[in-house]
Formats: sequence, structure tokens, C-alpha cells
Amino acid sequence: MTTAHIPVLADELLELLDPQPGQIAVDCTFGGGGHARMVAEQLDSQGTLIAIDRDPLAEERFLELAEDLSCSARFVRGGYAEALAMLTDEGVRADVVYLDLGMSSMQIDTRERGFSYSYDAPLDMRMDPRQELTAREIVTTWDERRLAGILRELGEERHASSIARAIVRRRAQAPIETTLALVEVISSAIPTPARFASGHPAKRTFQALRIAVNDELGQLDAALPLAWGLLREGGVLAGISFHSLEDRRVKRFLVERARGCICPPDLPVCGCGREPEAALLTRGAIMASAAETARNPRASSARLRAAVKLAGPHEDQGGQA
Repeated sequence: MTTAHIPVLADELLELLDPQPGQIAVDCTFGGGGHARMVAEQLDSQGTLIAIDRDPLAEERFLELAEDLSCSARFVRGGYAEALAMLTDEGVRADVVYLDLGMSSMQIDTRERGFSYSYDAPLDMRMDPRQELTAREIVTTWDERRLAGILRELGEERHASSIARAIVRRRAQAPIETTLALVEVISSAIPTPARFASGHPAKRTFQALRIAVNDELGQLDAALPLAWGLLREGGVLAGISFHSLEDRRVKRFLVERARGCICPPDLPVCGCGREPEAALLTRGAIMASAAETARNPRASSARLRAAVKLAGPHEDQGGQA
């Protein structure tokens, strides 16, 4: 690894979560542990940090970090949807749950993982090396229509059809097995004026492949209700997103839980009886300051949203860590 891990929107996240001594915090996307360290310091010796990640590098980082923590700490290796389901089955109740979505700097800087379009590496992109599906398999075996679909839907790539067509043509001549070979194909498929109009020409294609390989949106859709169910009354759920597909999901989930009555506005008396489950802590997404973006360019696309869980008919203060 060549770049120090810099947690994005760290102060803003800590202020929203407001972890207290003795509480239980669940970090769903541990990564380099930057946010986790800050949260753990607030939990003190009576609190518990539960860290989740499917990347073995994150587990190694956790073991290093845990030696310096005063609170109890536990690591769960796996996708955060599966890990949250396991914690739910165990009866864990948390005061704080948060997700820092997307890639970690560790994954980008471990070149052989193939996450970056900036240097040559095998087309891999697996967050969990134990899984079978890789970016190479998608690029070399998926048909043109399916390729175009994920580039359009997961990468929001305007030139999805052209790129998919170019990939299929090139692989018919020789396998596309490395990141720079793929970058070359992508660049050849995009009109010259558009190649660097909004960042690197391969950015959206690499995003789409990474999301598809790791089922990131499926994980998020499954994880949000599980994370919410894990929270005690008064607990806070927060999410940091780095592209619109993630941010829309986090926003929609939190806003839906903050909705009260859904009766037609012309109905004089509420008939649905619906009460809000949440109070939004962020009316709009919190974004990084100019100063933070200057220090850490990755923060430029970050969006932070959070909500506190309100009392419900079945809430209790029991639970375990």
C-alpha cells in the first residue's frame, strides 16, 4: 500500500453518530479503520466496536488497530448484509451503525487486485478473494447486451453500447485480461472530445464492473433494513456514498422511514395510522468542505446522510454484544 488511509467526512460523521461511553457501534465497512478508530475512542473501555468487512486486508488492519483500542472489539469477516443478518440472529442491539461505501484506499493501492485503471494489473476487482466471479470473467464471457446493460445501469456510462461492442470485438482477437488492456479498448470506443470531458474515460466502466463483481447494490439493499433493525431506540444509522446509485438508495431508505401519515391530503382525519420510525439528521446530503477535498480528492464525491431511530411499539433496551 502506498497511500495512507484518510477517512472521508470523519468529523461530520462523528458529530452525527455522537457515540457515547458504553455503547455498541457497528462499522459495516471497516476498510482501513479510520472511522472506526475515531468512534472507538468515544466508546471508552465499557463500549464495544463490531467491525465488518469481506476483505482480508481489512481484517489484518483490524488486528493491528484492536491492540490500541480501549473498548472491546470484534471483527466479522463477510459481506455486510450477511454479517448484519448474523448479528441480528445473535440478538445484538446497537446504538450506532454506519457504512462507508465503495472502495477503500487499501484496495486501490494493492495493485494486483485490479481495482484501478491507473496501472496495469490482472482484471480481478474482488473485495473478497474467496468468491469466484472476477472482472475478467465478466469482460471475457458476458455477451454484448449484458455488458452494455451493466455499464449503463451500474456505471451510468453514456457510451455503454459502444464500449460493450468494442470489448466483444477485441476479445474475439485476443483475451482482455489486464486493466490497461481494458482501458485501451474503452478509450478506443469513446469519441475523442468525450474521452476526458468528465474524468478518466475508463472511470465509469471500472465502477460498473466493480459493482457487478461484488454485488454492491444488492448488498446495500439487503443491509439497510438489517442495519435499521439492529438499532435500539435513539440509535443512529449513517451512510457515506460516493456515487448516485448508492446515495439514492440511502436517501430513499431514510426518507421512507421518516414519513408519517400517507393519507391523501384532502382526508380530514388520518386513516392510515402511520407514525414516523425515524427523524432525519440530514435534510440534504452533507458534502466535504473545499479544504477536505483539497487534502483528499476522493472526498469530492462523498455524500453523508443519517437518521435517528424513534420509539416503536416493540422497542426495548435489551440486547447483547
